[in-house]
Amino acid sequence: MPAELELCAGRMVGGDQPCFIIAEIGQNHQGDFEIAKKMIRMAKECGADCAKFQKSELEYKFNKKALERPYNSPHSWGKTYGEHKRHLEFSHDQYRELQKFAKEIGIYFTASGMDEMAVEFLHELGVPFFKVGSGDTNNFPYLKKTAQKGRPMVISSGMQSMDTMRRVYELVKPINPNFCFLQCTSAYPLLPEDVNLRVIKEFQSVFPDIPVGYSGHETGIAITVAAVAMGAKVVERHVTLDKTWKGSDHQASLEPKELTELVKSIRLVEKAMGSSVKRLMPCELACQNKLGKSVVAKVKIPAGTVLTLNMLTVKVAEPRGFPPEEIFDLEGKTVKQEIAEDESVTEESIENFNTRTKC
Repeated sequence: MPAELELCAGRMVGGDQPCFIIAEIGQNHQGDFEIAKKMIRMAKECGADCAKFQKSELEYKFNKKALERPYNSPHSWGKTYGEHKRHLEFSHDQYRELQKFAKEIGIYFTASGMDEMAVEFLHELGVPFFKVGSGDTNNFPYLKKTAQKGRPMVISSGMQSMDTMRRVYELVKPINPNFCFLQCTSAYPLLPEDVNLRVIKEFQSVFPDIPVGYSGHETGIAITVAAVAMGAKVVERHVTLDKTWKGSDHQASLEPKELTELVKSIRLVEKAMGSSVKRLMPCELACQNKLGKSVVAKVKIPAGTVLTLNMLTVKVAEPRGFPPEEIFDLEGKTVKQEIAEDESVTEESIENFNTRTKC
């Protein structure tokens, strides 16, 4: 079983712990502070464990020319990419207020630090864990500095190869053992044929000492629920209040009803996973008592007869007799009292019953 880690104070993930569900608000708040608060409350009311944002210090994430690049997309909030990103970016004080609000309503709060200075701020803010977005997973200086902060890390794997993920593991593990990987494909929305849920099992095999999860950008909830059934211990999905809003992430996001259904479905699947021990369940006894079959006599069997298989058959019978799986053990046993045709073969009718072989 993969190792557990304490992702947030008092909240373990991995092993047999419940899946940790992250509602990725990102920048779907449209740059509106009140919408951001509504989305935190929505994440809480829908049952998510954590509300997550994306924090950038733009001059450290982008160079000057990237910020000055014209941005003519229908999703644009400004004439240049810099104007667009500044519209969507909250200040440090606003982040402190959002964190306070999340604490008041009882949901964990964090953000992806999209550059090293953003990580410095989030560390100062005291977030419970750092989320490493796929775009920084192969940014090894960033990873090293983030790991050195000592907070748990959730690392997405979009756009990366298994070789890169091995290198990430080898870099982070000696510095900070408290991290997990998320299978992720960076496309919005993500087509089912590009999800590759089997990577979850491969991660579990290659990295057996860390929890593994899933970050999904597909539409609907079925694939994310399947990821949990495959062992994902952390799941992250983008959320929105309205998929028709301006912004490239909304189409691949879950509205409140979908997020609620996702949480309910994940918790249902977790219950259904149950135990790996195969046994007769107490809930099956009624069905077994009604329909469970027994060994019965195919013909009249006089006392003293040595049983052969052609004397026996299997039926639903009253009273209950030997279970069908023991019919071969009865071969060669001696009958000590007559058994009528179509009657159950019971323990009382067989000599030396206690010496028979048990399956």
